Amino acid sequence: MDKTEKLIYQYALLNAVNHKGQAHSKAVVGVIMGNHAELRKDPKKILKLSSEMVEKVNNMSLEEQKVELSKLGVQESKKEKKTQKKGLADLPRVDGEVVLRFAPNPSGPLHIGHARAACLNQEYVKHYGGKLILRVEDTDPRRVDPEAYQMIPEDLKWLKVDWQEEVIQSDRIKIYHQYAEELIGLGQAYMCTCPGDEFKTLKDRCQACPCRDQSPEENLELWKKMPEMREGEAVLRVKTDLNHKNPAIRDWVAMRIVEKEHPRIGDDFKVYPMMNFSVAVDDHLMGVTHVLRGKDHLANSEKQKYLYQHFSWKIPEFIHYGRLKMEDIALSTSQARKGIEDGVYQGWDDPRLGTIRAIARRGIMQEAIQELMLEIGVKIADSTVSWKKIYGLNRNLLEDKSNRYFAVLNPVKVEIQGLPESLKGNIERLKHPDYPDGGVRELPFDGVVYLDQEDLENNRSKVLRLMDAVNIFIGDEVTYHSASLEEARKSDARIVHWVPSSSNYQVELVMPDARISNGLIEPASHEIKVGDVVQLERVGFARLDSIKDDKLTFYYAHK
Repeated sequence: MDKTEKLIYQYALLNAVNHKGQAHSKAVVGVIMGNHAELRKDPKKILKLSSEMVEKVNNMSLEEQKVELSKLGVQESKKEKKTQKKGLADLPRVDGEVVLRFAPNPSGPLHIGHARAACLNQEYVKHYGGKLILRVEDTDPRRVDPEAYQMIPEDLKWLKVDWQEEVIQSDRIKIYHQYAEELIGLGQAYMCTCPGDEFKTLKDRCQACPCRDQSPEENLELWKKMPEMREGEAVLRVKTDLNHKNPAIRDWVAMRIVEKEHPRIGDDFKVYPMMNFSVAVDDHLMGVTHVLRGKDHLANSEKQKYLYQHFSWKIPEFIHYGRLKMEDIALSTSQARKGIEDGVYQGWDDPRLGTIRAIARRGIMQEAIQELMLEIGVKIADSTVSWKKIYGLNRNLLEDKSNRYFAVLNPVKVEIQGLPESLKGNIERLKHPDYPDGGVRELPFDGVVYLDQEDLENNRSKVLRLMDAVNIFIGDEVTYHSASLEEARKSDARIVHWVPSSSNYQVELVMPDARISNGLIEPASHEIKVGDVVQLERVGFARLDSIKDDKLTFYYAHK
């Protein structure tokens, strides 16, 4: 048994002992390729030997395997116990079917902040077998982006969030008017024609405005005239406690006049509900049992409770969680829109934005975002999300399934002087070092290659190792030094990637800050499909965004 066979035999034994006496060829080859770069140059030989050694080892009993391992002086490794992943806290007071809602405003696409509510709602519905309602809250014509009606469901589908019912609030204006009239009839709402500044002064003093004592009949008469009034002339207010410690909750506005055509329903209506009114009505009518929302809605929850009490409705369980901040990124939809309009950003999927579509375009996996949001959960404390955290979760998902390729940015063409003819030819390299069944890729090697400019400049008068190829010396000329990995190690050579001089393709790499780097990528890259996330060796993970005229454009994810 030669040195290579003995090494493979050892790994096969170790794998078998750790898996109840049965070694797995894929795992054995993966460990060998990952730990012994010198063996990667002949993957077919390694595959064949691994298969033979695994078969030999699997014909032994577990005890025989342990004895053989002991003879080789190798101790079996002990597996670490995996800690059980903690789930979300239980919902309070569950009685019957759980009904939840995800209710975005259609001012633009979803961003990572929305992902928290969407993922948490989805997880609770899965846990309790309940129902999730997608409710698009578009009762403010000034904050509606017509494209958002399509973008929001697209973003949710990418997040793998399923909803069982879909509602658009602008279809329900007549329903809100009906309940406004009913509230007036109950004597719990009144038409207020006071100027805003005068009402605020009275409210801050815990004093009622003159309109508060109007009879229901007087209020109904004014209510019916409201569509003929101008914006700001009147509002409908909900009666609350004028001595409430929070002035914002005192007699809050339920309905107001908006003199702007709605992008979806045109000018059919002028009187629109405020969010707190429409949300409370819909939550009741749709049977919502639990409401997940940020703690910035604490005051809104209290406002809505007054409406529930006035109508004698059952109040849903309000569950508030802390704010979610994202490092080095703005989550404001209005700021992002202004940046797009001013030409600062190229669109909603610009890599500098925190939108779901920008994150997806960079090659961040849905599972990484979902795991992050479940880990943050519904705690009341504020949370700051770092890119480092997202990258770590994403890397765990990509490591096992992303094929490897060579791409050289800032390429410099190099001709290796004195290269023996016997070393020229095609070099085979596994597409993934841990999964030999995924196949190999071929890199033509004729002694003329492209190297990264930095690799050349930073290694003057030093030996470099071209991955799976040869060792070169960087002097006034680039000259052949030696062939083996052992020689490279003796010379303390840095191992660098490279691209063949022929059959390569142009590559463009869009970075997270929107800078663009250009270079070349190896021939096998023609197999990559748009949307695939691959690992550009020594560069990082990147998603192929487009192919045009033999140029591959990738969006960079992370190292």
